[in-house]
Amino acid sequence: MVTHTVTNQVPPLVGYDAADRPVILEALARVGAERALDELHEVGRLAGSAEALEWGDRAEANPPELRTHDRYGHRIDEVAYDPAYHELMRRAVGFGLHGAPWVDSRPSPHLVRAAKMSVWGQTDAGHGCPVSMTYAVVPALRRAPDLAATYEPLLTNLAYDPGLATPTTKRGLTAGMSMTEKQGGSDVRANTTHATPNVDGTYSITGHKWFTSAPMSDLFLVLAQAPDGLSCFLAPRVLPDGSRNPFLLQRLKDKLGNRSNASSEVEYDQTVGWLVGDEGRGVATIIEMVNMTRLDCTLGAATSMRVGVTNAVHHAVHRRAFGADLIDQPLMRNVLADLAVEAESSTTVALWLAELTDLASEGDVEADALRRIGLAVSKYHVCKRGPIHAAEALECLGGNGYVEDSRMPRLYREAPLLSVWEGSGNVAALDVLRAMAKQPETVEAFLGAVSSTRGADSRLDDAVDRLGGTLTSIASGSPDDAQYGARRVVGDMAVILQGSLLVRHGHPAVADAFCASRLGADHGDVFGTLPTGVDTATILDRATVKLG
Repeated sequence: MVTHTVTNQVPPLVGYDAADRPVILEALARVGAERALDELHEVGRLAGSAEALEWGDRAEANPPELRTHDRYGHRIDEVAYDPAYHELMRRAVGFGLHGAPWVDSRPSPHLVRAAKMSVWGQTDAGHGCPVSMTYAVVPALRRAPDLAATYEPLLTNLAYDPGLATPTTKRGLTAGMSMTEKQGGSDVRANTTHATPNVDGTYSITGHKWFTSAPMSDLFLVLAQAPDGLSCFLAPRVLPDGSRNPFLLQRLKDKLGNRSNASSEVEYDQTVGWLVGDEGRGVATIIEMVNMTRLDCTLGAATSMRVGVTNAVHHAVHRRAFGADLIDQPLMRNVLADLAVEAESSTTVALWLAELTDLASEGDVEADALRRIGLAVSKYHVCKRGPIHAAEALECLGGNGYVEDSRMPRLYREAPLLSVWEGSGNVAALDVLRAMAKQPETVEAFLGAVSSTRGADSRLDDAVDRLGGTLTSIASGSPDDAQYGARRVVGDMAVILQGSLLVRHGHPAVADAFCASRLGADHGDVFGTLPTGVDTATILDRATVKLG
């Protein structure tokens, strides 16, 4: 039928190497991590395949289901996932995206893992939650050497072994954290869950946790009030003797996005836990885990932006409107290039933070201080940019972008999560102020890093000078004034950090566009306001996927 003739539609973006992204390959080359290219491209080819994208579609379309009781009325507290979810998890763990970097003796294991995580993240965001938490639990668990000796080999093994069983009998483990309570939210010190010491050295934990993601994990770090204050505990789903540890799933959260991942409310009723770290030092202990998940929040937001602009550019290359290819129309080129610059700058800072993690793990004190403040600054800003970036990228596809088949609505629904997870924007911004007040060496390290390119770009130099004056005023001003203006200051810090990294390591066309729009002039309220003279051709070429 002639009315069913389909023209001017865009071919599907499948069958390509998702790792073939200059910003990622250049980050690995910069530190001499070319040894990882073969495994990175293995991840990329699968991530760009129709098969893997179908796994993500099925996991999203068939959310996990809570099964509290069996047919006889016994509590089982299990969550059933679509088989596609388990396939995604099996591949992610097999690629070493969970705890593997902590035992990898090769150079730059955390950066390599971040690169692979970023590439694989386009398949599905939900299963990335347990992968990220398993990665993040290891440094916190090392506060209890005996527990680490027992469980770390299984948390870092490349085997995905779902199902409830005694942890030490499994080939591999996943881990989660259980901190948030309904009366406190991010204010974990308001937690009322309590832990009573037992004669055998364990604790009995009782309380209600409002958000516990990936509840079918094997181990959880739990915050509870012990006799000496808020403390951190390790609670396994199955005890060493094979019996079930009380872990009562009340309901699964009906969320905006991240639907392939189960997030639950959990009741602890005399649940057995082992102390991790010292009593009363629960926040200080679990912050080790939070810092790593904040890294993945930043990385995830950057991944979302890169996927969004990749789809937008692909659409524009193959779509005609008003007598010309969309990609050749000046205003659309401005929008797409602006989106691409944002994605590159965000990916650059996320991978740089992973690089700092490698250096800090080797005992580099300055890198650790820089990572401390850089994580909080970037987590705030990059994750805040994610939702508006997703909205603009979706709009580039017009009505086609509003349809689920394009996968852009899923990207849009997912984007706000990363700003909420591990502390909302306010929490992240205030954490920067806390670091500045309690760890002044972090400010010194930050200013040293962003000043290292002085003379390379006058716009960056001027911005760094202004920032130095602002930080001096904060140090001598009132805490209330500092809090009131925290978002602007932290946002400025984040943009300056990204600009300095692009000037130092990025492609000159991207660095120039970033500094011209984000530092040298008012960027405007929307994407697509780059000034004239920007090399959009090079920027868009870097964001274009070559099929076939």
